[in-house]
Amino acid sequence: MWLNGSFVTTKDEPGDFDSVWQVAGTDRYVLDRLGPEILDLTNRRAAQKLRFGGEFFPNVVEGSSGKSFEQFFQTDRDGNPKGIVVIDPTQEEWS
Repeated sequence: MWLNGSFVTTKDEPGDFDSVWQVAGTDRYVLDRLGPEILDLTNRRAAQKLRFGGEFFPNVVEGSSGKSFEQFFQTDRDGNPKGIVVIDPTQEEWS
């Protein structure tokens, strides 16, 4: 999972998060257990924002840029490169 949003900036009070999950290899049972909101992309992802306080995108092509969401999240609104947070749930240790 890749995380983006105001919490990965220098803002004192982050407003939200955006995340991308890898479609290939993801256990759909786990997604289903999180609730139907996790896959609901309608109404500008309102159900996700209400339930989780942020948005979850499958790592598919973002419509306006033609990039995967993973790549899209690694640039700011001006097209400059930026960092994102990567969470790998298969790792047993975190550093």
